[in-house]
Amino acid sequence: MSLTFLCISSYEKGHDFMRECKANGHRVILLTCESLKDGNWPHEAIDDTFYIPDKNKDWELKDAIYGVSFLARSEKIDRIVALDDFDVEKAASLREHLRVPGMGDTTARYFRDKLAMRIQARSKGIPVPDFLHVLNYDEIHDFTDRVPFPYMVKPRLMAGAHGLKKVNNKDELWNRIDELANEQSFFLMEKFLTGNIYHVDSIVYQNEIRFALASKYGKPPFEVAHSGRVFTSRTVERGSESEQNLLEMNEKVIKAMGLLMGVSHTEFIESDEDGKFYFLETSARVGGAHIADLVEAASGINLWREWAKIEILREGGEYVYPQVSNNYAGIIQSLAKQEWPDLSAYDEPEVKWKLNKKFHAGLIVSSKKRDRIEKLLDNYTERFYEDFFATAPMKEKPSD
Repeated sequence: MSLTFLCISSYEKGHDFMRECKANGHRVILLTCESLKDGNWPHEAIDDTFYIPDKNKDWELKDAIYGVSFLARSEKIDRIVALDDFDVEKAASLREHLRVPGMGDTTARYFRDKLAMRIQARSKGIPVPDFLHVLNYDEIHDFTDRVPFPYMVKPRLMAGAHGLKKVNNKDELWNRIDELANEQSFFLMEKFLTGNIYHVDSIVYQNEIRFALASKYGKPPFEVAHSGRVFTSRTVERGSESEQNLLEMNEKVIKAMGLLMGVSHTEFIESDEDGKFYFLETSARVGGAHIADLVEAASGINLWREWAKIEILREGGEYVYPQVSNNYAGIIQSLAKQEWPDLSAYDEPEVKWKLNKKFHAGLIVSSKKRDRIEKLLDNYTERFYEDFFATAPMKEKPSD
């Protein structure tokens, strides 16, 4: 049976998801922003495209319901998929309204709202850094008396490092709270932990994790975004104690949040203070910053295509994914001072992918040997700072 997929994305991504849907004989409709009209979309896999004016990038839910309901007069929409994190809530509400199968409002909240996911994790016995909703001032005063600074003040609904601010004392905290004005309740405060940050990227089918890969960031994403650093990540040593701890915690998180089917990108920190792993945040989507390409270089698993297969099978059928390759892989990326950086000098045989994007430099390396990946990333990081590196102030919001 042919299905019609409505793919929603505020950013250019998800090409392989749409290609996989089309390759399996299904109809694909893309809903995206007008500014992405000339994007490098896989037009051969898209049957129809609708655009949102950019001034309405944060379009009201009611407008979305009106627009998609109007579309549904002539299109029987079978699946609604948010390709980007910022569209998860819209997609969930549209599914609820049109009664399309998939994640609804309640579960989506656990994968978008940083406060909701922390409360849920803590209730299930999953370790999280001390945190508090920026809401009741008496509770805030009590928190600052109990929990040592510094803290991270985080927006509940932003993605990545957007909107995060580190505060080092009570004055900085209250200054930040005052800055937020009526937006205070949309934020949380959390004890700032130093340590190694990891991500686990998973495929989930019928409430079971069918595939998961643990990776370790170089510099923390917050530092990369706000202080200007080269971004790196690499596969965690297979069979190591760290990998085992991460995979076990990841399974607990996925079950606690109630993800039945799909993909997930989940982050943890290994605290310098006590050496323990703590849950940071999760999402029901493919990780950004070309994490999917890193996963594919290490495992042979294309998360976008596997996600599409799962959505096709949502109402029944057995999911089987390809054989996993147990390679190690690493990714390196940064803003570049050149419009089109020349990466030709990075010609080791382990280089499997190079980023083709204005004012960005990036590549992925893959090898059977973990030490070789570490050595290449160390060498390339030094060279990136010399050859390409540029920095720009982090915006408060992605659309700023």
